[in-house]
Amino acid sequence: MADTTWADTVAENINEAVDPVASFLGDIVFWSFEVGGATIMPIVLWLVIAGLVFTVYFGFAQIRYFRQALNIVRGKYDNPKDPGEVSHFQALTSAVSGTVGLGNIAGVAIAISIGGPGATFWMILCGLLGMATKFVECTLGVRYREVHEDGTVSGGPMQYLRKGFAELGKPMTGKILAGLSAVFVLFFGYFGGNLFQVNQSLAQVSTRVGDGDGFFSTNLGAIIYGLAIATLCALVIIGGMKSIGRTTARLVPGMAIMYVAACLLVILFNVTEVPAAIGTIVTEAFAPEGVAGGVLGALIVGFQRAAFSNEAGVGSAPIAHSAVKTKRPATEGLVAMLEPFIDTVVICTMTALTIVVANGELYQARRAGDDSINGIAITSDAFETALPWFPWLLTLAVVLFAFSTLITWGYYSQKCWTHLFGRSRTSELAFKVSWCAVAVIGALLPLMRLVDMADAFLFLAAVANIIGLYFLAPVVKRELGRVLDYVRRKDAGETDEEIEAADAAAAAGGPASKVASAE
Repeated sequence: MADTTWADTVAENINEAVDPVASFLGDIVFWSFEVGGATIMPIVLWLVIAGLVFTVYFGFAQIRYFRQALNIVRGKYDNPKDPGEVSHFQALTSAVSGTVGLGNIAGVAIAISIGGPGATFWMILCGLLGMATKFVECTLGVRYREVHEDGTVSGGPMQYLRKGFAELGKPMTGKILAGLSAVFVLFFGYFGGNLFQVNQSLAQVSTRVGDGDGFFSTNLGAIIYGLAIATLCALVIIGGMKSIGRTTARLVPGMAIMYVAACLLVILFNVTEVPAAIGTIVTEAFAPEGVAGGVLGALIVGFQRAAFSNEAGVGSAPIAHSAVKTKRPATEGLVAMLEPFIDTVVICTMTALTIVVANGELYQARRAGDDSINGIAITSDAFETALPWFPWLLTLAVVLFAFSTLITWGYYSQKCWTHLFGRSRTSELAFKVSWCAVAVIGALLPLMRLVDMADAFLFLAAVANIIGLYFLAPVVKRELGRVLDYVRRKDAGETDEEIEAADAAAAAGGPASKVASAE
C-alpha cells in the first residue's frame, strides 16, 4: 500500500505541473476562429498550404519521381565510398520508425472518434501533400549537414536554417530560426516521441494484462513499465545512429508488415462491409454526420492527426536522413518522400478501414463523449472482432512501434540538445539520462493532455522550419537537377568514377555534361 501511495503522489504532482503549461500553450498555438460552424486553426493550415506549394513548385515530384525513389532505397545507386553513416534503406527505416508508431494506431482512432470516418480522407490527402514537404526538408538536411572528425553526422533544421540563411545574407535570421527549431523539436521529442509512446503502449499492455484493471493499470505498475522501457532504450541510444540504424532496419519492416497484415486480416473477416466503409469515409469527408463544423471540422481533425503521424514539415526527419551515405542530397530527399506514403497513405488507411468495418459502436461511443475509451482501445477492440487472441499480437506490435519511435526520437532530440548545449560527453550524457528518466513518467499523464502538449510543440517547430523551406526551395530545385542527371547517367551505364571525373572536368571549365531539368 505504501508503494502505491508514493506512486500516486508522483502521478498527481506531475499532472499538476503539466496542466497549466499545456493550457497556456494550447491557447497560443491552437488559436482558432469559426467559419460556418467549423473551428479553423491557422497553425494546421500552415502545414497543409506548405505541402500544396511545394507540390506545385516541384511539379508533383511525389508522383513523377516515385519510381526513382524506390530504386534509390533498394540500393541501385548506392556507393559505399560516399560520406555518411548509414545506407539509404537504413536512413529511411530510422526515419519511418520515428513516424510509424502509435500515431498510426491510436492517432487514427482519435481522429475518427472526433472527426468521423471522413477525417481519414483528409489524412490521406495531407499525407500525399506531406511527401513534397518531406522531400524539400530532407534534401536540405543532407545538403547542409556537418560530418565530424569521428565520422558521425549532424544534420537537420539547426544546420540548414543557419547555413542556408547565411548564404542568403541573413545569418542572424538563420541563427534565430535554427535555435527556435531546435527548442521546439526537442520538446516535441519529449512529449510526442517519448511520453506519448510510453503512455499508449502501456495502455495496450494494461488492457491485455488484467483487462485494464490489473497491476499495470496502477501508477506503481506504470512506473515499473516505464523503467523497463527506459532501460532498453538506454542500451540502444548509447550506441548512436549506427546502432539505431541497425536496430530499426530489423524492427521496422517486420513491424509494418505484421501490422498491415493484421489489418488486412480484419478487413477480410469483414470483407462484405468494405465497400460501405469506403463509401462512409468518402461521404463523410464531404458531408460528415455529427461532426462540429461539418466538412471543415473533419478536414481540420484529419490534417491535425496526419501532421502528428508523419511529421512532414516539422524538421525532425532530416536529422535521421542527413546521416545517409551520399554525395547528392536530393537522392535522400526522394527517398524521404516514401515516408509519408508508408506512414499516412498506407498504414493510417489500413487502421481506419479496420476500425470502420469492425468497430463502429466503440468509436461512435467515443464520439458521443465517453472519455474512458482511449485511442488504442478502439483499434485493439477492432482486431479482437476478427480473432479473439489477436490483440495479444497487436500488443507486441504496439510495444515494438513505441520502442522504435522512442529510440529514433532519442537520436533526433539529442541532436537538438547538442545544438543548444554543445557536443561534450557531459552534455550528451545529461541528455541521455534525462531522456530515459522522462520515459519512466510517460504513463502517468492523461492521454489527451499528452496529445495537446505534443501537438503544440510539433506545430511550433513547423512554423520555424517551413519559413526556412520557402526561402531555400531554389537550392533544392538545383539539387534535384543534379540527381536527375546522375540517375540518367547511371542508367546509361556510366560508373560513379566516370561521372565524378566528368563533373570535375566540367567544374574546371572542361566539357560539361548536360544537366537534366528539374522542371
